[in-house]
Amino acid sequence: MPPPPRPAEKVERVLCVLAHPDDVDFGSAGTIAGWTAAGTEVTYCIVTDGDAGGFDDTPRDRMGPLRRAEQRAAAAEVGVTDVRFLGYPDGQVELTLELRRDITRVIRQVRPQRVLTTSPERWWDRIGASHPDHMTVGESTLRAVYPDARNPFAFPELLDEEGLQAWTVQEVWLGASPRADHAVDVTALVAQKFAALRCHVTQVGQNPDLETMVTGWMAMTAKSLGLPEGRLAEAFHVVHTA
Repeated sequence: MPPPPRPAEKVERVLCVLAHPDDVDFGSAGTIAGWTAAGTEVTYCIVTDGDAGGFDDTPRDRMGPLRRAEQRAAAAEVGVTDVRFLGYPDGQVELTLELRRDITRVIRQVRPQRVLTTSPERWWDRIGASHPDHMTVGESTLRAVYPDARNPFAFPELLDEEGLQAWTVQEVWLGASPRADHAVDVTALVAQKFAALRCHVTQVGQNPDLETMVTGWMAMTAKSLGLPEGRLAEAFHVVHTA
């Protein structure tokens, strides 16, 4: 069999759909910093406010607004200014038509050639990567990419009432995937990644070993996907969807 096609060298627009504030930064901030530096417009769509996160006694009604602000600050560290929140409850995301419609709406608004989200597959060797919200958002996003966003007859109210034309996404990058097949060398971009991660004070402020831990993950990722010794990488399963 011929090898699968490689991802596009560069695209004009990318949409990142993740469950919680900080998900995109743990898994993809280095990659995104590289994209924005190359002139790609990147939009974040965060499905929840992360109001069930944190490690202290911050009142729950304050956690969501805090985490929104943290995500906007983190996005700015890697060159992203368009950050959108869908407002679903943290820890309670389910696979519904409403969520598919809401993600489809954003896809049609942004019209990205590439979508980045989390894998819908459970990763048994890294169970922490398989938060139920992560998998549900990944599956919902894939369903929004195909068939919903490209089908003008899916969610007709998006066209009839909002004027949002159908849009076909060319490729989907799945993070936290047990079948990752594409490594992005982010060795030169880790300073921006860590700057973004440090913005999530409510989540990482208690962890003095954050950079050591994440560096270890990226080093193992690089090694497992064949990069030279000493390199750091983020990994994705790239799915061609056009």
